[in-house]
Amino acid sequence: MFTRNNAIARHGSGPMAVLRAFLSQIHPVFMLPPLAASWFGSILAGEFSLFVGAVHMGAIFCAVYTAHVKDGYVDFHVRNEDDDHPLTVTGCRIALAGAALAFIAALIGLWALAGPGAALLTLPTWVIGYLHAPQLDMHPIGATMGYPLGIALTIVSASYVQSGIVPLESLAFGLVFLVLLSGVKTIDDAQDYTYDSSIGKPTVAVVLGQDTARRVAYGIMTVGLGLVMGFAVGGVFPPSTVLAVGVFAPVAAIAWRKSPTLATMLLIRGAYLFLASLIAAVWFHPFV
Repeated sequence: MFTRNNAIARHGSGPMAVLRAFLSQIHPVFMLPPLAASWFGSILAGEFSLFVGAVHMGAIFCAVYTAHVKDGYVDFHVRNEDDDHPLTVTGCRIALAGAALAFIAALIGLWALAGPGAALLTLPTWVIGYLHAPQLDMHPIGATMGYPLGIALTIVSASYVQSGIVPLESLAFGLVFLVLLSGVKTIDDAQDYTYDSSIGKPTVAVVLGQDTARRVAYGIMTVGLGLVMGFAVGGVFPPSTVLAVGVFAPVAAIAWRKSPTLATMLLIRGAYLFLASLIAAVWFHPFV
């Protein structure tokens, strides 16, 4: 029989067990890029307010936290895919409700600080997070592009929040990350090929086969890098952004022959370096 404490946390008792259960849904590998993308979008706007940027980042944190909790809830409590989960069903619902309320508060703040457009452009990030499972992840496009689309919207909405407009540069960077990260996500999903195929979960790897999915993923990533080159040549991006291509491409080349698990680890870290290189290029303009 559940006590008041373990009605929320499945392991341990007391307030610290509950706190650990809630904090367990913060996954740094997937949480840090959206938060960094929020500040990247602010930087693209030119001069920016740290306070407004912090409110936007808070909204994005709530959106990604929602995605993590909902995904864990569905995979463990609904689909029985995962071996364990720190939160009970009640705990998951409390976490989702808390994240939703915090997100609404952040939206109200963005509305007050930057107008209704800021709130409306940020709202879809939470919708994507909430619908990731079990809606979006049951279709190859939704499973692959949900997270990248969230990153793209984060960049665009952060720029709008700071400037009141959607700069062409932020739209272009959003497109680059949508494309590049869709390739990375295709490799990431291939890690679960055996299990996904056994339950009929239609990821790109399941639909196309692992070898074809890898070729498609690398084709998508190549297009993403090509967009950076094209936008740099066309004057949309600073010329120094081409250095980011030189940072990511060698990592992708090393990952080509690796297992999906190792390839994903390499590509995610390569994406971190790619984003860091773009931030440096936009912030410092070393070639100008």
